Amino acid sequence: MSDSASDPIHYRSLSTVADAIRDGQLSPVELTEALLSRIGSVDERLMSYATVMGSQALQAAREAEQELQAGNYKGPLHGVPIAVKDLCFTAGTRTMGGLKVLREFVPDYDATVVRKLREAGAVILGKLNLTEGALSGYHRDFPIPVNPWGEDLWAGVSSSGSGVATAAGLCFASLGTDTGGSIRYPAMANGVVGLKPTYGRVSRYGVLELAASLDHIGPMTRSVKDAAIVFEEISGFDDRDSSSLRDSVPRITEALTNELSGMRIGVDEHYLASGTNPALVDAIHEVIEVLRQLGAEIVALTMPNADPMDLRNAWLPICAYEAHKAHSATYPSRADEYGGYFGDALKMGATMSAEDYANSTKLRRKISRQYELAVGAVDAVICPSGGSVFPVEKEVQYGNMEKLRSVIQRFQGQFTIPADLAGTPTLTVPCGFSDEGSPFAVQFLGSRLSESNLCRIGHAYEQATQWHRRHPAI
Repeated sequence: MSDSASDPIHYRSLSTVADAIRDGQLSPVELTEALLSRIGSVDERLMSYATVMGSQALQAAREAEQELQAGNYKGPLHGVPIAVKDLCFTAGTRTMGGLKVLREFVPDYDATVVRKLREAGAVILGKLNLTEGALSGYHRDFPIPVNPWGEDLWAGVSSSGSGVATAAGLCFASLGTDTGGSIRYPAMANGVVGLKPTYGRVSRYGVLELAASLDHIGPMTRSVKDAAIVFEEISGFDDRDSSSLRDSVPRITEALTNELSGMRIGVDEHYLASGTNPALVDAIHEVIEVLRQLGAEIVALTMPNADPMDLRNAWLPICAYEAHKAHSATYPSRADEYGGYFGDALKMGATMSAEDYANSTKLRRKISRQYELAVGAVDAVICPSGGSVFPVEKEVQYGNMEKLRSVIQRFQGQFTIPADLAGTPTLTVPCGFSDEGSPFAVQFLGSRLSESNLCRIGHAYEQATQWHRRHPAI
């Protein structure tokens, strides 16, 4: 299903503009100029970009145009303007990670994901804002991205800039990272697609660490097909990342269909409804009915019982311990430059012993085994993508752990944390709107290396509905 002809160019899907570029109907230079102009006109309000790489983007677009004119077509990202989270190293352009201590840091090499995007011919428009160090709170020296569906609405956690820029038509795709839900929360909050791959599918080399054993890098887009396109380009083995997987990357885009015969989708009614906005539960039931009509078998199952705060209490010590190790060059020597929430997390990590970490890891393995057993019984499990979006005050998001508690208690971590602990993939897809006009999202949980199944399910659902065609009026 193609874009609506009435959609302005900045809201077209990546695959649509890619086809037009390939066929010579659309100029990468003109497209890049249009996106840079839009960023210039609306992002002063939305604050999604930390750094706009205007001159580099135009140079890359000119090179792409010359290559295309010479018949050297590299694939569906060739000449397409995208953006990356400001955790990803970009040679010669600062990479700050939302951290005051890295405000002037300029790497001399590209992260593997950035290098792969460049090799695919993508035009990198710039670096996107995030929470401090990619945890839950912002540093006061950095702006908080504004949700384009409502300026009082939460924009998600660390990949908030990626979610905002993608939803608002300020790029055709973005990269986010997910350590406890940071692709899925902002995808949900901003009404876009977010694919969190299997741990190790996408190289972490050259991406600032939050927690090395939990960090995932993945695409955020306006359609499932677009997410699959970006995933195929950025994934694959990298010998510079010790956690990188050697498993071959599937050609997901070739397997996308509009029907789901043979697919088994698991539903735990208690799990998906516990603590969830009733209107979102109703929207997910509508998703289930669409999937049934598309030929999927709906299977009742039981997910492991897990309280969101209990899960967070298992996850946070691992995250804090690994973050403290990652920041050893600047913490505690420059502790006064860290903000409240992230500073509190590093302080927690500093007080932990190796035995504390080992005990947390033991609990992680137990939770992961139970979770993997449940999701492995079907092709996917359906549930919310971390809950539903809510109003939040800016000042609270600059706070410490105690101040942010009221926000964090609204995170439905039972839907996000287990997949990071286990390193298994998930896909978030828009599935409706509240009566107030804020986005709803559904999440499909899969077993290890099941990105192809998740995208097949998400794409078929998307093609049978219209939610991905609805855009904020920016």
